Amino acid sequence: MFRLLFIFFFLCFFNNTKANENYFLSLKYNKVNVRYGPGLDYPIKFVYLKKNFPVEVIDEKENFRKILDYKNNGGWVHRSQLKKNKSLIVLEEKILFNNSTKHSTPIVVVKNGRLLIIKKREKNWLKVATEDYTGWVDNENLWGN
Repeated sequence: MFRLLFIFFFLCFFNNTKANENYFLSLKYNKVNVRYGPGLDYPIKFVYLKKNFPVEVIDEKENFRKILDYKNNGGWVHRSQLKKNKSLIVLEEKILFNNSTKHSTPIVVVKNGRLLIIKKREKNWLKVATEDYTGWVDNENLWGN
């Protein structure tokens, strides 16, 4: 009886550790196919054409990850097409600052939907790059963080 209880608790503990936690990754390439199901035999649903685009992983099946983007578009992607997340999407207009404080010099206004690449994290601030600009933004209203 003790063995059965031990096996039951062991399976419950290790079965729930990562499966219920969503996490963020980024697209590894400029062209990534999103499929209707977790396999290469499933048809392509749509194609992402933006390297470093952040996605949320909501499920896993063998070598495939079920993903969602910030607009709630989703499907299945092979894990080889994904990498550790170092990017964000701006959800509402933000100001890029010269330093990690709102009292520093503003550099540029970043519009919603813009892709930001994370360079450094410091408390509630992120050093990011987008196109020709590098600066600091507070970490509010950013998707993929």
